[in-house]
Amino acid sequence: METLVTAITVFVLATFVGFEIIHRVPPLLHTPLVSGTNAISGITVVGAIVTAGTGHDTITAVLGFVAVAFATINVVGGYVVTHRMLKSFKKSRER
Repeated sequence: METLVTAITVFVLATFVGFEIIHRVPPLLHTPLVSGTNAISGITVVGAIVTAGTGHDTITAVLGFVAVAFATINVVGGYVVTHRMLKSFKKSRER
């Protein structure tokens, strides 16, 4: 029970810190921030693959597979959004 309370406390504090950090970033820096987030999501994909491949039981494999799928969607979507944002900064004749 103590571990659950600690985990929830860390989650709530991380949520507030993350909101404050994202809220104070100027719009010009959103693209580098999204790129950094994509790199972190890439690490999430690796962790999910390791989790799915441990082979402890079926539920672990299923949750690992779901984590791989969602993390991959997040990475691909992030790169698509970053590409579109960078494309919008180029001059019209360079497109």
